[in-house]
Amino acid sequence: MASPDDGLTVPVWLAEDDLGCIICQGLLAWPVTLPCGHSFCRDCLQGLWGAGRRWSCPTCREGGAQPLRLRKNTLLQDLADKYSRALGELGGAPGGTPRPGPGPAPRPVPGPPRRAAQPGAAAPKSIPEAGRELAELVERLVDIVRSLQKQRHLPESGPENKLNVLGMLATSNTAEDKMRDILHDLEDIRGKLQENLTGKEPPEEQRQVKLPEGLSSSSCPRTDQSLLASRFVQWAVSPTFDLGSLPYSLELSEDRRKVTVSHIPQLYAWSHDRFTICQVLCSQAFSSGQQYWEVDTQQCSHWAIGVASWGMSRDQMLGRTRDSWCVEWKGTSQLSMWHMVKETVLGSEKPRVVGIWLDLERGKLAFYSVANQEKLLGECPVSASSPLHPAFWLYGLYPGNSLTIRPVKV
Repeated sequence: MASPDDGLTVPVWLAEDDLGCIICQGLLAWPVTLPCGHSFCRDCLQGLWGAGRRWSCPTCREGGAQPLRLRKNTLLQDLADKYSRALGELGGAPGGTPRPGPGPAPRPVPGPPRRAAQPGAAAPKSIPEAGRELAELVERLVDIVRSLQKQRHLPESGPENKLNVLGMLATSNTAEDKMRDILHDLEDIRGKLQENLTGKEPPEEQRQVKLPEGLSSSSCPRTDQSLLASRFVQWAVSPTFDLGSLPYSLELSEDRRKVTVSHIPQLYAWSHDRFTICQVLCSQAFSSGQQYWEVDTQQCSHWAIGVASWGMSRDQMLGRTRDSWCVEWKGTSQLSMWHMVKETVLGSEKPRVVGIWLDLERGKLAFYSVANQEKLLGECPVSASSPLHPAFWLYGLYPGNSLTIRPVKV
């Protein structure tokens, strides 16, 4: 057995989120830990409290009327310093990224190890050059599929061809639908490439709504809000917020379809099912089939919307556990999707209304921007090992922040 003098070290993998401050979204600097257990940068807290707000925790809003004494958490500071030094050493390695300058350390991007160049190997192509070649390839594939569609014509209808015509009619619909879906996906890829390479939106006829797998695109060729809604209306549900999971910092409307950050703590009965942060589940649970619902986000500055199991930890934020998935707006012009405790940045535009498509038959979760008539925001796989509830997080520092589950328009 190793003794303490053996110098045994255990590698622990950390990401910047593990040592980050939710206020500045950066690495902790002079960290302080509040009595509730949540930690932040001292200057970030003082900046918020100095603006005349109540001296409460930005995460769970626990606090009081008197300012708290902020003491440095030396353990967290030591971990943050070690993380920053390790990131700097990685940045200074041959072929690595530049060493970080002053300020919060950038998040490292995992990837495969670099291989040494082989003698006689061609020089790697630049990203714009590779993008142009990929766009040309997609263009050729679109032409091929369109050519195949034109060639799928029926023979002339004579008495000797009637049996052949009936046989072709019996099998052509399925093949035609598959070919149409392939063409739809290729045109969607082409539009994204044109937008990324030129910085301009693709022509109107190329902007199509990306539908989940299993839905035909034959009757939905353009990004039209009414068409999008009509495609999902048969799977539309109208979930309601669950009072038993509601934290003391949130309040509900009478129909339980609007949740708001309260100005004062609510007097709910104690329950171990209540979240300790500004988070709530819906009463409805889904374990099979397909469901779709929409959420109005216009009255909320920071939010997360997704699904979670009922057993999700009551002190963890949505998307930071392996049984919760979400799309999140940070209020800093960044829209992200969280899946398997990993963040994927989706863009910088805030959707006014988010559509959530849960397809448990295929194990997929997709997010749409409905009000802006945009294409698919993002999708990820989900596990139905336990029933999933619609789940929501709101930024608790701003009373009045609210999210509303709205009816799906026909």
